[in-house]
Amino acid sequence: MSSPSPVQIREANAHLAALHRRVTDLEHRLQDAEKTVREQAESLIRKDEQLRATTQDITEAKDKEIFFLHEKLCQSEESIHKLNQTIKEKDSLIGQLQHRCQLLDSICKSRPLLDSMLAQMAEAERMGPVSDLGKPTTNSSLTDGESTCSPSRLSNHKDFSLSEDDSDDQELDGVVFGTTV
Repeated sequence: MSSPSPVQIREANAHLAALHRRVTDLEHRLQDAEKTVREQAESLIRKDEQLRATTQDITEAKDKEIFFLHEKLCQSEESIHKLNQTIKEKDSLIGQLQHRCQLLDSICKSRPLLDSMLAQMAEAERMGPVSDLGKPTTNSSLTDGESTCSPSRLSNHKDFSLSEDDSDDQELDGVVFGTTV
C-alpha cells in the first residue's frame, strides 16, 4: 500500500474539518431545538396549569351561582306559597264582607219602611192609653178606616227618621260601613 499523497492528506483533513464543523453546527442546532422543545413544554405545562386553575375557578363560580339560585328559588317558592295562602285568606274575607255588604244594602233599602214604622209607633205612644174601650176615639188617623200599615201611608214617611243625627246619616250615605269579624 502506498502512502497517501500530500494532496490527498490535505483533502482528507479539509474533509474532516468540514465534517467536524458540520457536526458542531448540528450539535448547536440540536441544543437549540432541545432548548426550544423544553421551553415549549414548560410553556404548555404553565398554560395547562393556568387552564386548570381557570377551569376550577369557573367551576367554583358556577357552583356558587347554582347554590345562590337554588336558595333564591326556594325563597321564591316560599313567598309564592305565603302569597297564595294570603290570597285564600283575603278571598275568604272578601266573601264574608260581600255577604255583610249585602245585608247592609238590604238594611239600607228597608230603612225608610223601618223609619215610617217607628214614626207610627211613636205617634201611637204619644196618643196614650185608651181610656174607654167602648168609646170611639176622635183621632182621625185611627178613625178614617185606613190601616196604619198600608204601603200608601208608609211612602208618605220615607224621609222621616227618629234619630237625632239624621243630618249625619246623610253624610254617611257614601261611607262604607265595616264590622269587626
